[in-house]
Amino acid sequence: MTPELMTVSEFLMRYSISRTEFYRQVKAGRVRLTKLGNASRVAKADAETWLASLPTMGAR
Repeated sequence: MTPELMTVSEFLMRYSISRTEFYRQVKAGRVRLTKLGNASRVAKADAETWLASLPTMGAR
């Protein structure tokens, strides 16, 4: 089974982050890229894992 993949642009739009921040996250190992030839893709499962790992604001 092939994982569902999204382009970097789709990731940026979906999660409202800048391209610079995206590549910071990749460099830090928090977002994993999949290469298809010259194209970079992010598996939707990896994107959801990244989202779940983000800190949240605590309720007071």
